[in-house]
Amino acid sequence: MSDSSTDENSRWYCLRTQIKREHVATSQLAKEAGVDVFCPRVRFQRLTKRGKVWFNEAMFPNYLFARFNWEEQLRQVQSVLGVAGIVRFGDYSPDISSGIITDLKASLDNSDLKVFVDPLEIGDEITISTGPFMGLNAVVTKLLPAKERVKVLLEFLGQPTETDIASEEVYKESSIRL
Repeated sequence: MSDSSTDENSRWYCLRTQIKREHVATSQLAKEAGVDVFCPRVRFQRLTKRGKVWFNEAMFPNYLFARFNWEEQLRQVQSVLGVAGIVRFGDYSPDISSGIITDLKASLDNSDLKVFVDPLEIGDEITISTGPFMGLNAVVTKLLPAKERVKVLLEFLGQPTETDIASEEVYKESSIRL
């Protein structure tokens, strides 16, 4: 078996993975097939019943990139646990430019992870994630960064009420756009 990172015939290809199995395919491809693998991930917060929770997910769900020699390693790559197949257009399986992979890697930190933090701004509609007001919607009226708090306007017992709350106790719905 040749080392794919030094093989001049190695190219980057996009692989489909089994649902939610990108991490399995990534580790197995590196361990069993000895190929270079790139599976960028995103880290973001989502509101749950327990409050705000950090999640890590694949940036491209059900896909990853692998660099290997097509002629020598195709069967081995396709048989790895977690891999569903190679992205094809009819009979054509395009390779991916090394420049594209380099650019993607440059936009991430050393762990192939992109962290999305959605800072609060005045006027943002938020949801309170913990405490007695959990689940109530409010509007940010003032930022208090020194105290790591925000002043919010919420409706409580039918009356508009302004109160201070810790920044980590509120959640802003946001859409992640890459």
